[in-house]
Amino acid sequence: MATVAFHTLGCKVNFYDTEAIWQLFKNEGYEQVDFEQTADVYVVNTCTVTNTGDKKSRQMIRRAIRRNPEAIVAVTGCYAQTSPAEILAIPGVDMVIGTQDRDKIIPLVKQLEQDRQPINAVRNIMKTRQFEELDVPDFADRTRAFLKIQEGCNNFCTFCIIPWSRGLMRSREPQSVIQQAKQLVEAGYQEIVLTGIHTGGYGEDIEDYSLAKLLWDLDKVEGLKRIRISSIEASQITDEVIEVLQSSDKMCRHLHIPLQAGDDQVLARMRRKYTTAEFARKIERLHEIMPDVAITTDVIVGFPGETEEMFRNGYKFMEQMKFSEMHVFPYSKRTGTPAARMEDQIDEEIKNARVHELIDLSEKMQLSYAQKFVGQVLEVIPERAYKGAPESGLYMGYSDNYVQLVFEGSEDMIGEVCRVKVTEAGVNESKGHLVRIVEPAHAVNL
Repeated sequence: MATVAFHTLGCKVNFYDTEAIWQLFKNEGYEQVDFEQTADVYVVNTCTVTNTGDKKSRQMIRRAIRRNPEAIVAVTGCYAQTSPAEILAIPGVDMVIGTQDRDKIIPLVKQLEQDRQPINAVRNIMKTRQFEELDVPDFADRTRAFLKIQEGCNNFCTFCIIPWSRGLMRSREPQSVIQQAKQLVEAGYQEIVLTGIHTGGYGEDIEDYSLAKLLWDLDKVEGLKRIRISSIEASQITDEVIEVLQSSDKMCRHLHIPLQAGDDQVLARMRRKYTTAEFARKIERLHEIMPDVAITTDVIVGFPGETEEMFRNGYKFMEQMKFSEMHVFPYSKRTGTPAARMEDQIDEEIKNARVHELIDLSEKMQLSYAQKFVGQVLEVIPERAYKGAPESGLYMGYSDNYVQLVFEGSEDMIGEVCRVKVTEAGVNESKGHLVRIVEPAHAVNL
């Protein structure tokens, strides 16, 4: 039996894409083995979001070649898309396939088995207008299913290479999204996370359809308990989207809305298409319609030209926004982007000091968000035994508003909707005790 091994670098979308590629191999009768073992085919799904992403990708490619010099080594993903020649120059690489045409991977592997001539299957991503249909019927993590609804981005922020590696915005056909959602529910999932490169832009390229309409259509899917959006831009939270968030009881009280900077001058240099005032208005509106909503965000610290004063403004603004958590990144130069060519780069030490300040702020905000729920009962879907003490009978899961709770439970609760009373708030995890299990899911064997 032929074997295949995968290694994925980068974001959740890449992990989704790897699962989709695995389905193709599985249908062909392959067995999946660990990347550290000897396999007949190695697939490395690469990342290029930072220069370090490129470097790590090259390391993993070389590792696969060393593992089994006889194996077919196929490289896909963002770094493959932007630098195919660089990758093919590594002796031992057999195939480079970018962020499209991955449905051709099996025929290409067969071709390689015949003639062992290296293949460059990368085309110009900027010409692609079609969403690549690759289904993922199930996931290793059995409580939350990811559903990819769009690909690409038209924003061209000055720090970001992704439009060049993923192409322009394209949405998945609505019927196809709904079909896939129904399949996932049949497979026993109660929560679906909508994901993509610029997820909130869904529908911008479809006539008479929109993200809000998709959310209403998903709201009608029987047996689906929770819909979560992996990330959405403030400008994409339209009045129609707000209406769904307000009226559908399936929408999670959690939104991830990237801010990137809390100062208007920095936002303008980043080419983000909003001001802090516009961002704040959307956040206020969300708090009005969804009391207790968790809003998480991304922040880039030390963007070229960020003065102490701009950083302070940003800090104050983030405090006012009362995020429930911030993902803080120091700005890192990405070759090929306008920001990497900007003159006034910030000193690494200053950058790191600012990062630490914002991480402290994030932890403070996380704790004060969790404290609001002490004594309240939240709905939680347990995901796994508690990592900190796997044998203790403790289990962990997220509430719909993204509080991570640890509580006493049992194996058979995993994937079920439970009601848990919060007893103690913490930064990354809070403690609670089980009140009861809401009616068990239709008897699906997970």
